[in-house]
Amino acid sequence: MEPVDTGVTDAEPHDDGTPREDAPVADEAAPPTLGQVLLAVEELWPESLAESWDEVGLVAGRPTAPVTRVMFAVDPTLEVIEEAVEWGAELLITHHPLLLRGVTSVAATTAKGKAIHRLIESGTALLTVHTNGDSAVGGVSDVLADALGLEGVAPLTLASNGLPEEGIGRVGDLADVMSLGDFAARVFGILPSVAGGVRVSGDKDGLVRRIAVCGGAGDSLFNEVRASNADVFVTADLRHHPASEAREAAVNGRPYLIDVSHFASEWLWLPAAASALGNVLTDQGHDVEIQVSSTNSDPWDFILTPG
Repeated sequence: MEPVDTGVTDAEPHDDGTPREDAPVADEAAPPTLGQVLLAVEELWPESLAESWDEVGLVAGRPTAPVTRVMFAVDPTLEVIEEAVEWGAELLITHHPLLLRGVTSVAATTAKGKAIHRLIESGTALLTVHTNGDSAVGGVSDVLADALGLEGVAPLTLASNGLPEEGIGRVGDLADVMSLGDFAARVFGILPSVAGGVRVSGDKDGLVRRIAVCGGAGDSLFNEVRASNADVFVTADLRHHPASEAREAAVNGRPYLIDVSHFASEWLWLPAAASALGNVLTDQGHDVEIQVSSTNSDPWDFILTPG
């Protein structure tokens, strides 16, 4: 990457210390190009960490375009895209892909086509940081583990192309033993408010200390959770059959299960990711405004419960 030209020269000041009239004034740092932001993103969340089935990286945008504002969001919904456009973001970074599965048309008669058209017509680039953001150090599950106060954290599954600290899911220990009920209340307290709340499977008074977490859908990790000797597994989108089978296979009731909103479990990463990218760009001499979307893209609006 080319060094930033600050515009500072060696022109001598007047004897009283005031600048010479012919001395050039230092220019503000030029905004980075989208390509330069992509390099910073790759430094934090390398594409090589993405799962083989995943689709990450640049979805729309010219690498030569300047970027002064970046917005982070969980989902590239039309509402989120509109928020980014109205704020003036030249780049929208979302955790979830817009085009995970193949499409044969992006005509504006479809939801995904409308999204693509709005992005291109407004000059807003879209970048996906998905399972590479899950796996990386400081990624989704790391942030969730930190928010829950876990210590001695390690991956549930090791990344095939990463460091020993990288991989999907995390497991660690609480500083002190807690009841499952109190720990579930801690989980509820750290997450953004959504309609689905928090569902718990297990003895409310059961004691827990070793905690496994996976931001997003984690019901493919039950073997790794059991191997980690976790007392409880916190994740999202637990389906009936995997959850039922996990309860049947439990030893002394463990691992207990805490099922949270997919959106909520991954939203926690956004402020941390925005701060991390801002720090890298600042270190590189760029001044970029970064903001987290205020749109709640959880798909559920309300829930009915017994009693």
